Order: sequence, then C-alpha cells, then structure tokens
Amino acid sequence: MQKKTVSFDNKDGRKLAGLLDFPHGPVRAYALFAHCFTCSKNLKAANNISRALTDAGIAVLRFDFTGLGQSEGDFADSNFSGNVADLLAAAGFLETGYSAPSILIGHSLGGTAVLQAAANLPSVVAVATIGAPAQPSHVADLLGDARPEIESRGEATVNLGGRPFKVKKQFLDDLEQHGLPESLSALRKAILIMHAPLDDTVDISNASELFLNAKHPKSFVSLDKADHLLSRNEDSYYAGTVLACWAKAYLPDSDEDRAHAANETVAWTDGDEVLTSIVSAGHSLIADEPVAAGGSGAGPSPYDLLSAALAACTTMTLTMYARHKKLNVARVTAKVSHNKIHARDCEDCENKDGKIDFFERRIAIDGELSPEQHERMLEIADRCPVHKTLHGEVKIRTRADG
Repeated sequence: MQKKTVSFDNKDGRKLAGLLDFPHGPVRAYALFAHCFTCSKNLKAANNISRALTDAGIAVLRFDFTGLGQSEGDFADSNFSGNVADLLAAAGFLETGYSAPSILIGHSLGGTAVLQAAANLPSVVAVATIGAPAQPSHVADLLGDARPEIESRGEATVNLGGRPFKVKKQFLDDLEQHGLPESLSALRKAILIMHAPLDDTVDISNASELFLNAKHPKSFVSLDKADHLLSRNEDSYYAGTVLACWAKAYLPDSDEDRAHAANETVAWTDGDEVLTSIVSAGHSLIADEPVAAGGSGAGPSPYDLLSAALAACTTMTLTMYARHKKLNVARVTAKVSHNKIHARDCEDCENKDGKIDFFERRIAIDGELSPEQHERMLEIADRCPVHKTLHGEVKIRTRADG
C-alpha cells in the first residue's frame, strides 16, 4: 500500500495526525479506522488490517486521537465524547478532500466509538468492531486501584499498556453518559463484530451484547486464539482479510475494477517484508515464505499457490466432465504436493541432469462410478488447463512498468 501523511483539525482546533493508505490501483471506497484505547495509528495490527483493506481497493484513513501519538492536545483532557468528535472530524476531512467514508472500523474502545459516530455519518454503509466493549464505561475497569483516587482527588496517574497516563474524573463522568446498546439498536447499517474468545481485556460477553442489540444485516467472526491487541501478524492479517471481503458486499461494483481485474494479476511487497499482497480477478490474496526461509509464515508460498492452482483446476475439470456426462459424483478431492527432486531419480523423465520440479497429485472421487468411469475420470484430470500449461511450452516476457 502507499502511505500519505496527513493532518486535520478537530472541533477544538487541535491538529490530529493521520496516515492515509491507498491501494495501488483504483480506490473503490474510503474507510476510517479508530485505534484502541491509548494506542496509536501506528499499532502493528492497525497497519496489517489497513494493508488487507488496501489490497481490496479500499483506501484507509487511520489517525491518532487527541493527546495520543503525534496528535496535539493533552490526553488528560480528552474523553470518549472527544474521540467520537475526532472521528466526525476525520470523516469531514475525507469528505472534503477525497470522498466521504463508506466503512468505519474500530479496535477496542475505538470500536465503541465508531458505533457511536456511525449514526451521524449518512455516507457510512458498514461498521466493523474488533474486541470492542459493549459499554464505554467498561474502560473504567481498566483503571484498577487508581479509580478511587480519581474519584476523590479528581485525577491520578495510571499505568496503561506499560505507559503512564493522567486520567481525570471528567473522563469517568463522560463514559457514564453513553449507552451504546440503545443507540446500536437504532443503527440501520451493516454490522460486523469480531472478537477473540480468549480476550482477557474485553471479555467475549461484550461481543454477545453488541450482537444481540444490533439489527440485521449483522455478522460475528471469532478471532480464535488472538489476544486483545492482535499481536500476532497472522491474527491481524486474518481479521483484515475477512473484514475486506465482508465490506465489499456492501460497496457498489466498479466497471473499471472489473475490467482491470479480469485481465491481470498484481503482486507487490512493501519494505523488506517477504509477505506479498496479491490481487487476482478482483480477489485479494497473500503469499509468504515459512519462517525458516526468511518469511513470517502468514500465507502460502508461491509454490503452494502453484500447487493450489493445479489442485483447483483438477477438481473443476473433473466436476464439469461429470456434469456433462451426467455421472453420479458427489465430491472430487485433489491433493497436490510439490518437491524438487534429482532428475536421475525420475524414471519417466527425459532429462537426467540437475533437479526438476515434481508435483504429486492424488485424486479421490466420491460417487457411484463403474471401474471404467473412474479410470476415465483419472485420464480427464490430465486435461485440466493448468496441468497442460505445466507440461507445455511456457514463455515469460519481462519488461519495466512505469
């Protein structure tokens, strides 16, 4: 993705710092991302989620709330109402300079904030939360033993996420003014609630409360073994990929995107990461290498994808053949593995020097077939287009682009 540093004023005239992430191709829609409590726009999970969205053609604005990261202001004077106001200011910035946001995404308290802000943003068609509390007041529980001091003295310094923050009583008072489930039930927008069952910061029961109060269309996705901050790359990439696929269902199709996607597969890497983003036929994919090979193991390797292409082509070809012949076939399964082997170890290979690529394909056909029909199906597998391409003459021409 391509990053652009931006800034805009909040309602109090303070500069808020943001990053606008663009896809490499046409922008299909704009999304607004709200980070977690005391986090920043630069959290690794926020970057990974934004990357998955840009891979799907969705530009993303992520910014630091007042008093956090690179934004102006004092955190001690901020509150939940201010966070909601900052979101509205960010949406106004997008609408003025680019296009009004269609999607809101919020992590933790940022998720609670986007649900509150969505009612005031008519351009928004879809809202997604990740590990969000059902009530803003849930954050008060994170203050622990400092809460009585805040109540009595009016303020206290609290350790949050390993850093000291001054929290004032006005922050607690403001939290109590917001009743999210009531406003959520009146929100007529697509809702996606993502939560980790093992989240020990915001219990999974919060997701249940949000889901019960939301109106359809609503969806829930379990983030399985992820922690609250989605610290592992694979968890945040998964969340972002699912989110992008879900959001696209509520966005209008682009004729330009369809024409471009039908004709080209695009892959790119950022910085020194091996992890590769792919857009093929309008669908977003990723590729990676195992950790032992210098990658992060967040996706299949290029050879894994090649094996997947052969396996998928095989099952498609056999299914279409069975349909054409009106054969009673319930399922076709193809398992493909790839290795480099010494040519001298290949009995039916013409070349006996060096190493060759060896694909082993195993096919299982569930159905009522005669032995002759089953044997014919195995013969047809060799006619799948990818199989023929791998066995045929292939030319690759490379030229500079741009």
